[in-house]
Amino acid sequence: MAPDGGSQALLVDWGGVLTSDVFAGFQIFCRDEGIDPLRVRDLFAADPDGRQALVELEIGEIDERQFEARLAKLLELDEDRIPGLVDRVFDSIVAEEAIFEALRIARSNGIRTGLLSNSWGIERYPQEMLTELFDAVVISGNEGVRKPDEAIYRIAIERLEVPAEEIVFVDDLPGNLKPARAMGMTTVHHTSAADTLDQLERHFAVALR
Repeated sequence: MAPDGGSQALLVDWGGVLTSDVFAGFQIFCRDEGIDPLRVRDLFAADPDGRQALVELEIGEIDERQFEARLAKLLELDEDRIPGLVDRVFDSIVAEEAIFEALRIARSNGIRTGLLSNSWGIERYPQEMLTELFDAVVISGNEGVRKPDEAIYRIAIERLEVPAEEIVFVDDLPGNLKPARAMGMTTVHHTSAADTLDQLERHFAVALR
């Protein structure tokens, strides 16, 4: 059954949309490590070395172990804190079950579904879940390009096999929404599951909960 609304495909981010707030998770990690609660956020936002390490991880140029070593050095953590560092960063970040269920419902109603994610290692995505939930999967570590580069959005459009104008893209970062909007997609800035589902139900004219 095709959706009644004008949109035909739902494209979502992973961290911060299909999970709880990533930045809140960063703060909890910092607290547990005994460092300034905003240190990781600021490192990735404003520190050139921190941003470069993150970019290289997300496009697959370095692996998780290499990233852990660089992150630990930037955070001035002892060497014995390096093993499992990324696991600890994600310890408090949990699945946003309402969005997972919305994807299942959307797909059962004929809406094509896609994932567009900047990755912290491609092995962190459960393959069975990707197969269950998505018609198209675009993960930066596999593609060698990351949001907000327009190239990765073009890959997503091609794999969804739907014109950009018929895609609704959900992301928690406004900077990642801007290129999608410029390419013709409808965008939803995710701030909570309830608000996102309200907007998606209007776009697709389908109950998603």
